[in-house]
Amino acid sequence: MENEEIERIKKTLEDHEKRIVKLENLLVSRPLIIEKKLSIKEFILSKNPTNDSQKTLAIGYYLEKHEGLPSFNVKDLEKGFHDAKESAPENINYKVIVNIQKGYMMESKEKKDNLKAWNLTNSGEKSVESDFEKEK
Repeated sequence: MENEEIERIKKTLEDHEKRIVKLENLLVSRPLIIEKKLSIKEFILSKNPTNDSQKTLAIGYYLEKHEGLPSFNVKDLEKGFHDAKESAPENINYKVIVNIQKGYMMESKEKKDNLKAWNLTNSGEKSVESDFEKEK
């Protein structure tokens, strides 16, 4: 009886060893990549905006593309400036109007938290993605 028990334990250990080797081989062949979320500050620094209108547009882009917001309002933009450790312009609404006039933003069909909300236009997305190349 003792020999049978020892053989059973031995077989279990061998099975465990095989499973561990298989898992180790999987890890070696496919290294674990941990992707850190890009912070709003890092994002703005990477885009190098030169004025408050560009910063406002970049923050709107970040909110849509990285935070997944369908639209954003003045409070979202204020929070974005704060989170990026940037001083917010005195009148964010005016910076949005400048971007609307350039065709980079448009008013959203629906309000957000009872406030006017905006979206980026295709041109606005391209402007941010090109690091504001047309405006330099």
